[in-house]
Amino acid sequence: MKREWGGKGWGGVVFFSGWVAVVVVEAKTRGGTCSDFSSVDAKPTEAEKRVWEEVNEVLTEAVSVLQDLQSYSGAGEAIRQAIQHSNDERVQESAWAAVVPLVGKLKKFYEFSLKLEDSLQGLLEFLTSSRCSPTQHLEQEQALARQFAEILHFTLRFDELKMTNPAIQNDFSYYRRTLSRMRIINQTAEEHNEVDNELANRMSLFYANATPMLKTLSDATTKFVSKHAELPVENTTDCLSTMASVCKVMLETPEYHSRFASEDTVLFCLRVMVGVIILYDYVHPAGAFVKSSKIDMKGCIKVLRYQPPNSVEGLLNALRYTTKHLNDETTSKQIKNMLQA
Repeated sequence: MKREWGGKGWGGVVFFSGWVAVVVVEAKTRGGTCSDFSSVDAKPTEAEKRVWEEVNEVLTEAVSVLQDLQSYSGAGEAIRQAIQHSNDERVQESAWAAVVPLVGKLKKFYEFSLKLEDSLQGLLEFLTSSRCSPTQHLEQEQALARQFAEILHFTLRFDELKMTNPAIQNDFSYYRRTLSRMRIINQTAEEHNEVDNELANRMSLFYANATPMLKTLSDATTKFVSKHAELPVENTTDCLSTMASVCKVMLETPEYHSRFASEDTVLFCLRVMVGVIILYDYVHPAGAFVKSSKIDMKGCIKVLRYQPPNSVEGLLNALRYTTKHLNDETTSKQIKNMLQA
């Protein structure tokens, strides 16, 4: 099976199932044995199948979500005309007609974030159970590990696109202002609109965040840990730190890096690495940057710094501005300096 993440800006990149799990590094030593579980046809076991199928549906939809976001051009000109000609009813109607279908897309993105949250929690239930170690989970449940990686990749890519498209906030702000005016004039106006006021409030909170999908996953991971108090938090943090180590080793080791099909594959791995670091930083009580962290933050940052600056600036910004513990006193000056712009 393969999933195509096409569209402008992706170069028609194709990721094969099981791809991301190229290497699991044994925890004993850096020079320990490595297990390759990158088989092209990583298939779910019978025990995994129900969760895998549910998540697969969400990931299939993720492709169209990204395509819609990439092609999102906004209603900037129509809104400008409406503001300049506030007494022209025809211009107002034209702007409203332009904005409503776009808000429909924004609604789709928001509702998809809720599906993504459910998918992540379903995967975490499998990948953090106490029946085996994090390394064994990633070796034995390759299909689910690959899906987890794809969710992280999608999340970082979505937020990169959202951050560089101011039309999203502008369109939604205009929609809410207009909806408010319509509600004053006609109390039943909301019935004919794409998004009612209650949903608009939730969407507003979502899009107000610089990285809304990443915030959704961070909150979902935190909720998962709180909900499953019977599981040691280390089950989750060790899963995340192991995935970060896998990605770092793949990127910094020529033997594995040479297997990458293209630069898109490198970006995929970089996004997964940054994604699990951020989730770890939210879930672990001391965070990812403390000296005792199981993630080699200096090594991960070096891997990012080694890439062309224009390709990783968004990922470095994610570490700078969306992590929880970077500015703690327990974070070394060296790490802070490495992340300085």
